[in-house]
Amino acid sequence: MCSDIRPTRAGRVSGMDDLTTSQRTVLDEWFGTVDVLEDHSWPLQDTTVLRIRAAGREFIVKASRTSHHIDREIAAHRSFLVTSAAPVPKLVYSNEAEKLLVTEYLPGELVEGSPAEEDPSIYRQAGRVLAELLSPGDVSDTYMGRLRDRGLSLSDRAARLVDAGPLAAVRNRLEAVVPRPVPLFFTHGDYQPRNWLVHAGTVAVIDFGRAEQRPWTSDLVRLQFQQFVGRPDLEEAFHDGLGRDLDALDIEILELERIYQAVSTVVWANGIGDAGFEEHGRQMIDRLVDRSRPG
Repeated sequence: MCSDIRPTRAGRVSGMDDLTTSQRTVLDEWFGTVDVLEDHSWPLQDTTVLRIRAAGREFIVKASRTSHHIDREIAAHRSFLVTSAAPVPKLVYSNEAEKLLVTEYLPGELVEGSPAEEDPSIYRQAGRVLAELLSPGDVSDTYMGRLRDRGLSLSDRAARLVDAGPLAAVRNRLEAVVPRPVPLFFTHGDYQPRNWLVHAGTVAVIDFGRAEQRPWTSDLVRLQFQQFVGRPDLEEAFHDGLGRDLDALDIEILELERIYQAVSTVVWANGIGDAGFEEHGRQMIDRLVDRSRPG
């Protein structure tokens, strides 16, 4: 959620109140006087996101008390993103112990919910940006097996949340997975229009709190379940910009990622009390099952 341009929390005067005393002390050391311009925090995820002005410039401050996403985002900025030419927020300061980071503020409008979300040219650009971000990493002998096992464990937890038929169908597919070595890449982890900004017709990408080494196809999953449904023109434009073809192993891993993300969405959303997102997860499962039925 770094550099997120999210709806401002109504009635908020200063999101600095959500920071710990030690976090405020660190910010004072970095900036001195700070003016809070907007509060874009996500309280359900214990994440404070503030647009501030200091020393005549604007920045995004992101802080948490418990969220591990801050740790991932700091690691992403310190490693893969530090040398990336992709249009992303640039790290200014970070303090891992305090779960606190500051990036440059990127101007723009979120693609999600705007006319740009229906524009194939935006998806072509987003595909090109993803191609720049996908940095090759390790080859993992364990990734497929771990994802399969985590999916099976989550399917047990989803037993009271999802109809038995669809859940059994995806569980059968998980049980049929035969793990093999897979190449990993630096991936965004939540690649979709809610994390794309458009400014003067140019797309930038924000929020690296889920960044991790994974198979590159994992960054296709959320688009396939959302914006690409019924919009082959958007999918075609995105893949045109991405410039990568899927081989047989990519397709197999993508299906595994789709199943895992569908089941985990239901369980995670239920755990935080987000009924709408929980229902979206059930729809993801239904779409997986319906796609596989003959006729």
